Amino acid sequence: MTEQITAQACVIGGGPAGLVFALALAAEGRDVIVVEKSEDFDRSFRGESILPDSVWLLDQLELLQPLRDQKVLEAHGLEISENGQPLLRVDFRQFDQPQPFPMEIPQPMLLRVIADAASRHPGFRILRPAKAVGLLRDGGRVTGVRCRTPQGELEITSPITIGADGRYSKIRDMAGIEHQKTPLERDVLWFKMPYPQAWEPNRYRIRINQDRHAVFLPTHPDMVRVGFNIPKGGLKDLRAAGIGALYTRMDELAPELGALVRENITSWSDTMMLDIFTTVVPQWSIPGLVLAGDAAHTLSPILGHGVNHAIMDALVLARLVDQALAGPDTAAALDRAATRFQLVREDKVRQARDLQLRQEKIFTLSSPLTTLTRRSLYRMINALPPVKQRVLGRAYFTIPQVADPVAEQLQDVGA
Repeated sequence: MTEQITAQACVIGGGPAGLVFALALAAEGRDVIVVEKSEDFDRSFRGESILPDSVWLLDQLELLQPLRDQKVLEAHGLEISENGQPLLRVDFRQFDQPQPFPMEIPQPMLLRVIADAASRHPGFRILRPAKAVGLLRDGGRVTGVRCRTPQGELEITSPITIGADGRYSKIRDMAGIEHQKTPLERDVLWFKMPYPQAWEPNRYRIRINQDRHAVFLPTHPDMVRVGFNIPKGGLKDLRAAGIGALYTRMDELAPELGALVRENITSWSDTMMLDIFTTVVPQWSIPGLVLAGDAAHTLSPILGHGVNHAIMDALVLARLVDQALAGPDTAAALDRAATRFQLVREDKVRQARDLQLRQEKIFTLSSPLTTLTRRSLYRMINALPPVKQRVLGRAYFTIPQVADPVAEQLQDVGA
């Protein structure tokens, strides 16, 4: 016999969007179940860069101090150089913001802290490992989800189901929600190694050589994440050339790291490839179900906007769902909440996507004239502090750091 469970909200996916939504809704006294397919939060190479916006939101949720207690890393600056020549240097301490610094927070640590906070509310429950295998429907309305667990199948009935299962969302497919996936011109190969002792600590670095670039992101506890671009679908050819091809690429972009790379990255198994694409979903919801985070709008990894918008999605949606659950005619109220959610958040996400695509285009310039233009642009920004503040501010500070950022976003489109 299939086990039956009921909840006021069922969340598919225990990533940042799903867990922050569950925490925010459970804090209002609601019953929330999170369905997560993994047994634990071991998620390497995913969303470690947290924008200052999200750092501030984590502080508002009383999650920042538990993360600081685990010695997470603040990034104090950013450097961009090309062919060994410095072009742009940013000091985040120059920004007059309550939380001016991006942070590097390993996702397992972030998710554990959110889940621990949520578990202090009696209405929160997480099922794992549990895999969503089908949607429950009553006519044209989603009424919950059917899951498979090691103990057998179960059905979760809920007036609202949240699809927060990431960039390859299965819930989106089950619901038949149309989406457009657009591959970008590159993929990224990632690896980790010890942070170079000769480098100034706590600083992001971007190295460019024509249409090749690499990012170097310091991370907890004393490591650096390295990501360099390869042509879309080019991993097979790169691997066929042997691990020496990786060494050659690093010698071009960061020659001072040659010995360190060779010591720590000895085979392709020490690396991980990230397929870079964006996804546009014209309609984020159907009756009884709404998408959030990467499932609703997959972004590029540039500047860490994915996690930032996942957290903001979760907070806005939780507020709207809580209000809908409090009133009469819950089903109709939840459908209006889902529509309102997309209306509030879609333009913010579009702005982030446009910013990312402009930066992607700048990184792929390769001709002598276009690379000269790129160098001149970065140098001009660097030489004019007010311009630097404005340009970088638009990239790193995208939400109002006020008493109630959710209410501020809702007000943007009319309360």
